This record gives sequence, structure tokens and C-alpha cells, in this order.
Amino acid sequence: MRPKIYPQLPPPFNQIPRYPILYHEPSPIHPLPTLSHTSTTTRTPPIPRISIFAKREDQGSPLACAGNKYRKLEYIIPDILSQTPTYYYHESHPATKPLPGPATILVTEGALQSNHTVQVAALARKLGLKALVLLNRDTGGGYKTSSAPECFAQTGNVQINRLLGAEIRMYNANNPEATDAQPVLDELTKSGQRPYWIPGGASLHSLGGLGYARAAFEIAAQEKEAQLGGSGRFDFIFVACGSGSTVAGLISGFKLLEKLRRSSGEASWDRGSRNIIGILTSPTRPQNYHEERVLRFARRAGELIGLLDAEMEVTMEDVHLDDRFVGDGYGVIDDETRKALSLMAETEGIVLDPVYTAKVAAGMMHWVHSEEMTKYAPEHGLQEVNVLFIHTGGQAALSAYFDRI
Repeated sequence: MRPKIYPQLPPPFNQIPRYPILYHEPSPIHPLPTLSHTSTTTRTPPIPRISIFAKREDQGSPLACAGNKYRKLEYIIPDILSQTPTYYYHESHPATKPLPGPATILVTEGALQSNHTVQVAALARKLGLKALVLLNRDTGGGYKTSSAPECFAQTGNVQINRLLGAEIRMYNANNPEATDAQPVLDELTKSGQRPYWIPGGASLHSLGGLGYARAAFEIAAQEKEAQLGGSGRFDFIFVACGSGSTVAGLISGFKLLEKLRRSSGEASWDRGSRNIIGILTSPTRPQNYHEERVLRFARRAGELIGLLDAEMEVTMEDVHLDDRFVGDGYGVIDDETRKALSLMAETEGIVLDPVYTAKVAAGMMHWVHSEEMTKYAPEHGLQEVNVLFIHTGGQAALSAYFDRI
């Protein structure tokens, strides 16, 4: 049996409280041989060889609908469980103030088919707390483009939220709660509850980027075990960029890792930075908005984990986002998304989700055949390029899209 890998984190990163809800062993990284072979042989020219792997975050936790949000929540739980939780925040009310005792209910928001809300609800069950989720029908176009909108609002992640015992409140763009949850939090407080607010995607939480900073160290450890060809590491890492802290955490984590390797004289550091490509999943905001947001989150995480001057060490040059695969709207399936779902299922037997990972797969396959990757190999003296696709979960939403897949 192979030894389990535990990422070795440096101080002060390893001193930040974390409540484990992932499996003890890292989420697996699986080679995708059929997709790799097809990608290489259909390229012009067929050199470099493309080796594609998937990190299965959808297999990372025993809790319901495993996915990327559980990593973020691990670093938030210690505050939730403390006697004086200090995080009580909404974009419209940026002040931080303590709760007068341990949290009794977790409150969060998202689109109708939000993966994040399900993971928060499952976490509440794990911690013995109540859960309230605010679901906005007008976030993206999934509800509006469905041929059976009432079914869309009852199946998939909505159904799982109900199964988990979460209270569900649905809104549309005309409801004040769609943009400001403060009245709901005030209502709960007046009823004797102590609500702990977790912003959508957990990215606005001050600790939201730490989970994927840790994942960077985990991936680096798995690279060594995998004995990759070419550079010996993943040259390109593709991941969804929605609220932004998954990409940001990876950026800050790899930045710190490379800094440590450089200072220790490790030979591999001089290969340059890994290419972390965030595939945007919503066209509602321009790319530069997301880039600035990711940079802000990456610097915030960097300061916490040990980058002494995150403002200088993490720059816009580290942020690579691609908005070519957002489609017609958040949660809207277009032809490219549909083809990517089918391609991954038919070649590797892997089921993606229609909102995030299918768009990432579409973007990744475009990059695999692009001039950027063709140029990258000779510039770095490589005959083989290693590509990592991060599967962030979300398959439970598929049933809501029964009419479009």
C-alpha cells in the first residue's frame, strides 16, 4: 500500500486552526489516459505529448456532495465553534462584530442549484447546528432557460438541501434579500438565534482562501508520488473561477511553496511558476473585475500563510483568468458545455457538473490544442506537458438540467 501523503505546511500556516472535514488522505489525482492520448494525437503538431490528470475534489469528503467548498469551510469552522465567533459579515454591511456566544445557525446564499449551499447545510448537520439557505432564482439563467422552471426549483441541489433539513427561502431580483441578507440575520437574532453568516462561495470570508493554499502543498506532494514525466510537475492547472477564492488560494499557496523551495536551494524552483488558469463561469461581470478580486483574495491569504510582503510578492502577473467559456449565462448550458460533459463521460467515465466543471473541461481542451501550450513546451525544453484538471464536484445539479443534457 502506498503511504498516505500529508502536506507539510510551514509556520505560520501550520498554526492556523483547522477543523478537518475532508478524508485523512488527499483527494486522489487520477491519470486520464484516453483523453491524454486523444488530445496528443489530434493536435497539430502532435509534439509535445499532453498528459492530463484530474484531482478529484468530488471525492474529498464523506459529507454530502463533496466538492471544493469543504476545503474552505475547514478553516472557518474553528471560528464557528468558538465561544465568541467574530465573523458576521455581508458585502452591504462590511463591519465585523462578535456574536454573543457560539453560533446556533449557519446562514448562506447562492443560486438555486448552488453547490456551496448544500455543503454549508451538510456542515451544519455535522456540527449539530441549524441551516438556512437563501436561494436566488435570478442568479444566472438556469431557472429562466429551463423548460420546466418549477421542476428546476425543486430538484438537484434544492432537493438535497431539503433532505439535509435546511430551511430554504427563495427570492428573485425584486426581493431585498437577494442583495442584502442583513434583515434575515437581524430577524434570526431577535428570535434568539446566533446566526453565523457565510458569504456565497465562502470567498468573502477572511479565511476563505486558506483551504486551497493548503491544496497547493497537497498537489505538490502528490506530484512527487506520481513521478510525472516532462518537468516532473503539473505545468498547467485548470480550475473554475466563480467567487474567486479557490483560484486565489492556489496562487498564494504555490507562491509560498516556490519561495520556500527557492530559499532551500531545491533545484526544481527555477522552472518558473505553474500556470494556474481560472476558467470563468459567469459573464455577469467583466474579466478585470474577477482579476482584481482574485488578486485581493490571494494577497489576503498570502499574508495569513506567511508571505511577508504579499502586496509585492503576489501581483496581477500571477492571475490568469479565461472568460471565453462562460457561455450565455451562469448555469446556462451551451453547446461547448454539453460537448465537454459528453467527452469526459465517454472517454474517462467521469461525470462533470453543468455549471462549473464542464466549462472548465471545455476551456482546458481548448488550451490543450492552443498555440499557448504548443509554444510552452519548447520554451521550457519539454517533450511532455502535464495538465491538471481540478474537479470541484457539483454533479448533484445534473437532475435539474434533465431537459438540456
